[in-house]
Amino acid sequence: MRYSGDWMVLADDRILEYIRKNEAAGSTEMANGDYVRYSQSYISRRCKKMVERGLLREVGSGVYMITERGEKYLDGEIDTSEDVPDEIPESEDNGPSAGNNHEEV
Repeated sequence: MRYSGDWMVLADDRILEYIRKNEAAGSTEMANGDYVRYSQSYISRRCKKMVERGLLREVGSGVYMITERGEKYLDGEIDTSEDVPDEIPESEDNGPSAGNNHEEV
């Protein structure tokens, strides 16, 4: 069972599910499909809200990927009303090599 916060709407689950299945997606792509049946502008607003809450991250040009937090929400492992991040770690946006710029001694 999923535990959505008061800030979430039904569209959020559909958007997260679509992005999880497709690895990444933009609001136009989702609006043109049959799974997320909302306007492009509404989907874009919801994606931005989910970026603020740490469920998605924007990878550029309005394309979004699901975060580990988003995955945990979909799997029913977190309650988004109680588990709000204070800030989204920068390393999530920097890819797999983030934080590996130091030499081992």
